[in-house]
Amino acid sequence: MDNRTKIPVLPLKDIVIFPTMAAPLFLAGEISIISIENALLTKDHEIILLAYKNASIEKYDEENLYETGILGKIIQIVKFPDGSVKALIEGIHRVKAFEFTKKEKLIQCKYKFLHDKKQKKAEDNALMKFTAAKFSEYIQKVTKMKAESFISLSEIKDAGKIADIIATYISADIAEKQKVIEELDVYKRLEYVNKLLSKELELVNIEESLQEKVKSSLGKTQKEYLLREKLKAIKEELGSKEGMDESEELRSRIENTKIPQKVSEKLLKEAGKLERMSFLTAETSVIRTYIETVLELPWCKKTKDVLDIHEARKILDEDHHGLEDAKERILEFLAVKKLSKEPQATIICFAGPPGVGKTSLARSIARALNRNFTQVSLGGINDESEIRGHRRTYVGAMPGRIIRAFQDAGTKNPVILLDEIEKMLPSHMGDPTAAMLEVLDPAQNSHYTDHYIDMEFDLSDAFFLATANTVDRLYKPLKDRLEIIYLSGYTEEEKISIAEKFLIPRQLKVNGISKAIFEIRQSGLKSIIESYTREAGVRELERNIAKICRKFAVELVSEKKQKICIDSENLKKYLGVVKFEREEAEKEPLIGLVHGLAWTEFGGEILEIEAGIMPGRGNLNLTGRLGEVMQESAKTAFSYARSRYKELNLPPDIQEKYDVHIHAADGATPKDGPSAGTALAISLISVLTKRPVRADTAMTGEITLRGRVLPIGGLKEKSIAALRNGIKIIIIPKGNEKDIQEFPDYIKNKIDYKPIKNLDEIIDFMLSEKISEPKALHNGKKKNGVVLPKYVK
Repeated sequence: MDNRTKIPVLPLKDIVIFPTMAAPLFLAGEISIISIENALLTKDHEIILLAYKNASIEKYDEENLYETGILGKIIQIVKFPDGSVKALIEGIHRVKAFEFTKKEKLIQCKYKFLHDKKQKKAEDNALMKFTAAKFSEYIQKVTKMKAESFISLSEIKDAGKIADIIATYISADIAEKQKVIEELDVYKRLEYVNKLLSKELELVNIEESLQEKVKSSLGKTQKEYLLREKLKAIKEELGSKEGMDESEELRSRIENTKIPQKVSEKLLKEAGKLERMSFLTAETSVIRTYIETVLELPWCKKTKDVLDIHEARKILDEDHHGLEDAKERILEFLAVKKLSKEPQATIICFAGPPGVGKTSLARSIARALNRNFTQVSLGGINDESEIRGHRRTYVGAMPGRIIRAFQDAGTKNPVILLDEIEKMLPSHMGDPTAAMLEVLDPAQNSHYTDHYIDMEFDLSDAFFLATANTVDRLYKPLKDRLEIIYLSGYTEEEKISIAEKFLIPRQLKVNGISKAIFEIRQSGLKSIIESYTREAGVRELERNIAKICRKFAVELVSEKKQKICIDSENLKKYLGVVKFEREEAEKEPLIGLVHGLAWTEFGGEILEIEAGIMPGRGNLNLTGRLGEVMQESAKTAFSYARSRYKELNLPPDIQEKYDVHIHAADGATPKDGPSAGTALAISLISVLTKRPVRADTAMTGEITLRGRVLPIGGLKEKSIAALRNGIKIIIIPKGNEKDIQEFPDYIKNKIDYKPIKNLDEIIDFMLSEKISEPKALHNGKKKNGVVLPKYVK
């Protein structure tokens, strides 16, 4: 027995190092790192390796350490930035530890060497050969390599060393390996290792037999179920009756969900992939999300249509005031659908300014049909994948918005509103408008394929509707698939009626105010419309009504006010300073100022055009952010005015002596379009002839060089804008006269339309005084031999 000075102790949890064997140890515990650091301070870098009896107890306890262990030598050490250590330690000799001491975190002990006992028997050589052969078989089955690749056992004659080597490689637990450490009789040690080796070899053979058993039960079409059947066989052998795991639960959902057979087959295949993967890989979450997404799609679920025309008409009238053309078209669609089982090829698109009821019309259609409603916002989309879906090549891929709309609706035949369809933009990521062609084409969408789902999904049962502020920017092939229904803005009377029937009751409900204590008179509504809003729809009108309700709610709570009645007199108290001053219909005529009419995606607008003349060299200056088309109209109007110099009593050299400046009011707003041609021409003629323009009249129409007035679009919206600004006379092209017949009476009865074919017909009407005989346009003075022109009355 050799007594030594105390050296550091390294407690081990899940590994045993045998003599003459080296192993890397990854150490992160404070006790372990302190032991390694102190061992490095010794002469031979020696350390005592002792195993824990119970590895689950984290706290050091002398009673929890085996006394028999290994004297080890630190060969190499690597320190990592996080403080952990990797140490390569070689086992030297069996030892018995005693006299343990612990100072702070450092554990030390004395030790004595334990020597092997060698009492050789006749059968020991045979046991060595038998054990070596069995180990060779074990290594070959477990690692598919020959035992000689590890070490040549036949060259070793020491039974104890053979036992230590084999114990190092077999998958026995710590307690069993500790018995190998404690056994000093080398032949008994070898017998014990032989038993452990036989046990491990039997487990390997059982696993192989189970694998063969599973293989024999599979057919050619069931190869993908190999691992699942193997798991079943293992559970049967162990007698396990545990609950379903995640993959089995997904498989059960696939088999019990009502989906097409092709879809079921593909999902089962994906579930098979999931079973074969480690749950730690990122792809498992991708496959799981994919299966759940496909299962959530309404492959077979539908709602039953209610095709009652009278009920549909009642619902549309309840939800909307006016919009007769749109309502009529919707009823036509429902009637045809009731008579014919064929899918409707037309996709309806409601086009009009904001706030006129496009989205609420779509909701009413869904309610009339008894279908689920969902909305897809397309404004600003510039990625084709947003429509077609992303391919499943990365974490975070998802289906396109169309498939997600069906997922949200929960049925195969919902009403899907494609909102702001004209605001999709092509980019380097593809053209979403082109992708939308397949969605809206009845010949293609019955077998629509989303990139993420990667299976055909039938869109033909859905009722697609679209909305747009303007269809001018729509992709032409896409526009061809849409039936455009234009929703024009509302007149003052319509807005008052809408406010009384819909907006006020809705805001009273939202703000918790009783109808009995709140009233807005028509004079108050009229003042809101005239002085606080400038819109085609009723969205801003509703915001102002909501603002009044909120302020009254404060009074109701704080001041205990009992009732409120809003009229034009007390409106400022709740809405503040007037935002818009109403233009007077009858005002003093001005030279060069003409009221034009414009149509924008936000409805009709009054366009004030001004012209001025000054000495110059015949230049035409245009300001007010006029677009190319409007600039060309101005040049055409200028050429027309010059060509009529005799009829207009102008000198032939008028262009050479004067510059003309045309300006469109509200210079910050871009303006374009051909319908301002007549207004530009009258403005120029007025300033050239010094004749004031009528203030109670507005003009619209495209003009040619010969003065012909060509038809324009958006006349209804322009008429509403004229009424909104107090103008009762509108000059229109003769070609637009037929459009007036379709206008409602409240427009036709209030506006005096004057159709014209040529601008010559209304020059005298628009200008306040008639053209007289040519007058002297000079003051008799000469400069450099040239008579200076001067306009005189």
